[in-house]
Amino acid sequence: MMTSTTTLAIGTSAGTLLTTSISALIMGALAMYTLLHHKQVFAWMQKIRRKDEENSELDKPSEWLADLYKAQCRLAQRPCRADELEDVVQIANMLKGVADHTETIRLEVVKVVELADDYIATALPDPGPNMKISLVEHRTQLVRAMKQEAARAELARAVLTAQQKIKSMRRS
Repeated sequence: MMTSTTTLAIGTSAGTLLTTSISALIMGALAMYTLLHHKQVFAWMQKIRRKDEENSELDKPSEWLADLYKAQCRLAQRPCRADELEDVVQIANMLKGVADHTETIRLEVVKVVELADDYIATALPDPGPNMKISLVEHRTQLVRAMKQEAARAELARAVLTAQQKIKSMRRS
């Protein structure tokens, strides 16, 4: 009797079968690693996108706070009448309009708007056609001018605080 060993089919020897199995396991492991890596990258991209959207909400208030700071700095250390405070009034109204829509910095923006209103309320009266001012009236205007400067300084501090909060929120 003759005994012969034959393979079941061409290419199904033990070595080829083992090599195919190992390469399939390696490819499966690489596919799993790639899938996990893509999942992490996708989560990171969503986090960055969310942060960019939050930062874009802060762009206009940040710009208006910078404009308000410039406007009130132009008026520093000099008594101002109501017509000279028009820029401050306009910017304060714009900030008032977005205060409810900026959840993250609402308190700071509301504080800035309140202090801007206080500053605007200190506007000196128009002198009118009478150019002569009594000593009492002169002292009254001097006191009002000092109150105006104090209100302007408080407004400047509030604006800087709000800008600092925006900057720190953008970093985190």
